[in-house]
Amino acid sequence: MAKRPLKDYEHVSLRPDELAGPVDFEQIFGRKASLHIEIGSGKGTFLLGQARQSPQINFLGIEWANKYYRFAVDRIGRWGLTNVRIIRTDATWFLSEHVGDSSVDCFHVYFPDPWPKKRHHKRRFISSPNMAQMLRCLKVGGQIRIATDHADYFEQIEEAIKANSEMLETIEFTPAAGAEEGELTGTNYERKYIKDKRNIHTIAVRKSVRKNNQQTSPLYI
Repeated sequence: MAKRPLKDYEHVSLRPDELAGPVDFEQIFGRKASLHIEIGSGKGTFLLGQARQSPQINFLGIEWANKYYRFAVDRIGRWGLTNVRIIRTDATWFLSEHVGDSSVDCFHVYFPDPWPKKRHHKRRFISSPNMAQMLRCLKVGGQIRIATDHADYFEQIEEAIKANSEMLETIEFTPAAGAEEGELTGTNYERKYIKDKRNIHTIAVRKSVRKNNQQTSPLYI
């Protein structure tokens, strides 16, 4: 049986070559709302579940692998969701070039490629410089939520957080709105790793108000 061809939906996909400077997310989504960015959205399972459960939030997924990006766009488009956009690009480049200061309410980074070989560790997304970049993009009180099954990578994640600890405070990692019973993130990888009985490491941090005079209200995920 032939596979159904994947369809592109212009109201879902963003084109990196059409962007210039910081993205105006209010214009992109056609409304003002909290902005959550998932780095490494894969086939869009988290985005789909989260966006359906939290229609009041705008979600942007960043995915580099073209086959996953196309699948996610088709999937989100078929559901008719209007609060999700997906872009195929390098996350580090996108954040530095197209995400303005204090514009994001939450970053979700779930099961990023661990690049297990030591010579490839430099390719890992979560590093001290990228953590600082996410902090620049976050609003005061904004969150970074991370999950991985890779113990060595988790140690590097903790080091990256520690390197930026003057602006971060650790908070409870609560289950995502779209997660099913027994899950924390509701991603395909998590479901696979639960079946494999792998240990899953999670951490959540919030941009501290210690260096700011602003007051923040609780951020509901």
